[in-house]
Amino acid sequence: MDKPLIRSKILIAAIIIGMLFTSCTSKQDIVYFQNAKSFETVVDTDTFTAKLKVGDVVSIYVSTLDQTVTQPYNLIRSAGAQGELIDYLIDVEGNIDYPVLGKIKLLGLTVEEAKALFKKKFAEGDLLKDPVIIFRVLNFRVTVAGEVNNPGVYPVSGERISILEALGMAGDLTIKGRRDNVLVVRDFNGTKTYTRIDLTNKEVFNSPVYYLTQNDYVYVEPNKSAISGASGDARIGTIISITSFLITTTLLLITRN
Repeated sequence: MDKPLIRSKILIAAIIIGMLFTSCTSKQDIVYFQNAKSFETVVDTDTFTAKLKVGDVVSIYVSTLDQTVTQPYNLIRSAGAQGELIDYLIDVEGNIDYPVLGKIKLLGLTVEEAKALFKKKFAEGDLLKDPVIIFRVLNFRVTVAGEVNNPGVYPVSGERISILEALGMAGDLTIKGRRDNVLVVRDFNGTKTYTRIDLTNKEVFNSPVYYLTQNDYVYVEPNKSAISGASGDARIGTIISITSFLITTTLLLITRN
């Protein structure tokens, strides 16, 4: 066998091996906001605010110039947790049982709307004058799972969080995470919604799930390279076998000539 033919075989073998090792992942699969133009300005007109749900746990602190008159509303836990305010669970009917005022329906309200409702009730009963209401949702957390670097449940200290911030807390997507089909599962009083968003498109900012609500579940599914890599050991073994065979065959051909 002549040397040009041998070189051709070696070249073909190298190409085959290179193809086997080449990843299917491209730039279009991993870059965020690909259609955003340079110096493009988009005004955020989103007015989203999370609303209170059944099962939410809230903390309510009432303050006025005369702290003695607010004591009935700022109940403290037993001596084992001295100084800690009790919290309130929104029941299946959307209510909390609040001192003096009784049942108060909070379901579907924003935090600001809940504050306004308390001020209204205090004023109607001529109970407090110009009270300051500090209202917090204690169980605001989101879960990020799938192909992210640090999956887990993350508490949120503010009143809202974007999906980009949540993914950032989870260490961002791995190289194997599919960016164009991220799933957000949302539960509102027993009704679940499933929404998918594309992080490679700037329209993600207009998605109804761009801002997350308490207890949202974010799932990043694996891309094609991750799925094919599930049988990685077998694939590597095949590559090694093919490589060994080609090298051995090539050496035999060279030694014979």
